[in-house]
Amino acid sequence: MKKSKVIGTDDILITLCSSVTQVFAAAGNPQIAYSPMVQKIHKTCLRPDLGCFVLFDGGFSGLVVINFTAESAMEIYRKYMMSMGMPEEELAKFHTSDEVGNVMGELMNQIVGDFTNRVRQDLQTSISQSQPKMMAINKQVQILVNTQLDQPQARRVTFSTPLHNIFYMELAMDKTEFIQLHDFEKHEEENVDDILANAGNAPAEVAATEAVDDDFLADLGL
Repeated sequence: MKKSKVIGTDDILITLCSSVTQVFAAAGNPQIAYSPMVQKIHKTCLRPDLGCFVLFDGGFSGLVVINFTAESAMEIYRKYMMSMGMPEEELAKFHTSDEVGNVMGELMNQIVGDFTNRVRQDLQTSISQSQPKMMAINKQVQILVNTQLDQPQARRVTFSTPLHNIFYMELAMDKTEFIQLHDFEKHEEENVDDILANAGNAPAEVAATEAVDDDFLADLGL
C-alpha cells in the first residue's frame, strides 16, 4: 500500500520562506537567504525598527510577522525602487518615511498573496489574508492571533541580505497536518512577476486602510 504524504507546520513554513525570497528577488532583491536553523518561540512580536503583521484564516488560521532592522528595510526599499528606475537622489532617506512603510507593506502583501496561492496549489485548501500593516516602532509589541488556536505553534526564521543586514519572520499557526490521500494535478501557478505588476496601486490602498486601523493601533499603544 502506498504511504500517504504528510505535510506539517514546518513544511508550510518552508513554503512561506520561499514566498519571501522569490517575491523579494522579483522586486530587485536577489540573493536574500534564510537560515536552515529555525527557532521555536512561544509568542510573536513586532520589534524595532520596522514591523509588519498579517492575519490569515480559512483552511487553517495564523499570523505572519516580519521585523526589519532599519538597515535591512532601507536596503530592500532602495533596491526595489531603483530596479523600477527611480533615481537614487529621489529616494526616502529614513526607514520612518511613509514611503518606505508603504513600499514594504506592498511587498509584504505580495509575499502573503504568493503564499496563499502556493497553499491553494499544494494543499488544495484556501486561506484569506488581512490587509498588511507596516509600522515604524521603537519598542517590542506582542501580537496575538485573534482566533483561538487549538495547538498553537510559533517559529522564527532569520533572513540575511547581500549586504549582511538581518530581518526576521515569525509564523504562528495551528499545529496541523495535511495528509495526501491520492495524487492530484496542480493548476498553473500565478507568476510572482505578474503579481507584482498587478499591485501598482497597493501603496495607495495601504494608506487608505490606515484610518481603519487607528483603533487597533491605539489599543497596542502605538
